[in-house]
Amino acid sequence: MKRTAVMLGCAWVVLVGCGPLSTTHHNPGSSHEVATTSPTAVSGEVRVAITIARGEVSPPSGWVEIKKGAAVALTVTSDVADEVHVHGYDVEADLPAGQATTLRFTADQSGVFEVETHENKLVLTQLAVK
Repeated sequence: MKRTAVMLGCAWVVLVGCGPLSTTHHNPGSSHEVATTSPTAVSGEVRVAITIARGEVSPPSGWVEIKKGAAVALTVTSDVADEVHVHGYDVEADLPAGQATTLRFTADQSGVFEVETHENKLVLTQLAVK
């Protein structure tokens, strides 16, 4: 019985810690939804739009699946000034209140990458690149 528990514990560590989509930062979004939004593809670019109003992220934080190598355009609009950052890619931009800010980059790294604001520490989404 004890040996089975140890083996199951080891298997869990391997699956969670070494899976193909390991996290690059701290806690994921507050939601367990499969996708934050259905990204749209325009001229080969994956586009994701997120809005922050009164401290709430819309659509709710979750996951967006992106094919490795895709061009990404992440547009964020907030009712308060902040800074938005894509971890792992080190892409960041100022987020002026009431204005849309678009971050563009190529998803050339596999993994799960958190997108968050710095001042308000809101997790906007996680990009699952595979």
